[in-house]
Amino acid sequence: MLSTRLRQIRSHSEALIEGLEPEDLCLQGMADASPAKWHLAHTTWFFEEFLLRSVPGYTPADERWRYLFNSYYEAVGERHPRPQRGLLSRPSIQEVLRWRQRVTQALEEHLEQLPEALIELGLQHEQQHQELLLMDLLDGLSRNSLEPAAYPSGQPEPTDEAQTSTEPPRWLSFPGGLVEIGHDPEAGFHFDNEAPRHRIWLEPFAIAEALVTNAGYEQFISDGGYQRPDLWMSEGWGLVQQRHWSAPRYWRGDEEFTLSGRQPRNPQAPVRHLSWFEADAYARWAGARLPEEAEWEVAAASGSLQQAFGCLWQWTGSPYRPYPGFVAAAGAIGEYNGKFMSSQFVLRGSCFLTPHGHARVTYRNFYPPHSRWMASGLRLARGVQP
Repeated sequence: MLSTRLRQIRSHSEALIEGLEPEDLCLQGMADASPAKWHLAHTTWFFEEFLLRSVPGYTPADERWRYLFNSYYEAVGERHPRPQRGLLSRPSIQEVLRWRQRVTQALEEHLEQLPEALIELGLQHEQQHQELLLMDLLDGLSRNSLEPAAYPSGQPEPTDEAQTSTEPPRWLSFPGGLVEIGHDPEAGFHFDNEAPRHRIWLEPFAIAEALVTNAGYEQFISDGGYQRPDLWMSEGWGLVQQRHWSAPRYWRGDEEFTLSGRQPRNPQAPVRHLSWFEADAYARWAGARLPEEAEWEVAAASGSLQQAFGCLWQWTGSPYRPYPGFVAAAGAIGEYNGKFMSSQFVLRGSCFLTPHGHARVTYRNFYPPHSRWMASGLRLARGVQP
């Protein structure tokens, strides 16, 4: 029921900050991240801006908040600079939480008269920000030499089924040919970038059954993977030298930093927090490549892949571009995905921080190739002779 989902999703966002300090909620470790308080406010702004402002008698929040919590919707108006979101000590978290409750109540009261498709988009949008809140929080806390734990009693982690000892990988072969990818219009909600469904030609290919593990990635490091320019794209090699990359983002010796603080690193767990450049370099070192997103979708739809969902977002070799026939929606909502179809790569699947029910085989996530604070991993692919 839509009203139940609305209450559950809105409440879950608030549950994510239980036990955190007000200082934690204003933390912005880098320009690409946002404070937890901003995520809570922005998702509330989204519902108010695109749904409740049209309701007779509804009184919006302070108009100045409209500037503070707009993310990138140029059609709505000017917005606070993204790199400065960590400076927003006001409104306080208590004011934001009161606003959230008022907006949730208004949505429930007027649910029958509001467009269901737009409500669903708002809920899916909030679930995206629940995942982002956790990844951004991890980045911010990791920069503190005290290595504070956001959730000392434990955090979401991949299940035991997400672990594998298959080294080298077991390969699954597919014949390729003319295949269909993209969202089926009869299959319920999807983001606009998942459509339209279309045909594409694939050469025969093989894809690894499971993700690359920490142990597998350690072999790459031991073999001088971060010292060999021949394995790297030029831009990636420049970042290795400039930023002194020598391991995945949160590795600390034989341990890694998590939302539960520093933890022992499991060699059989999938390696995570890799940039596209690192994933691509590893694949080249392994004599393979990253899968194209169409290959990933075909393999995942077959049910053959381990760790396709709920483990790690998986880098593909596909630039983030519109599908043939893609048309962005009119107005500000059309800015949701379409205008970012440049200079980024597609990730597929979902991760252990992705909210339940938010994953789909056609879901297209996307990030710039240098990004590695997300819960991202890799799966190998290669061509095969027909």
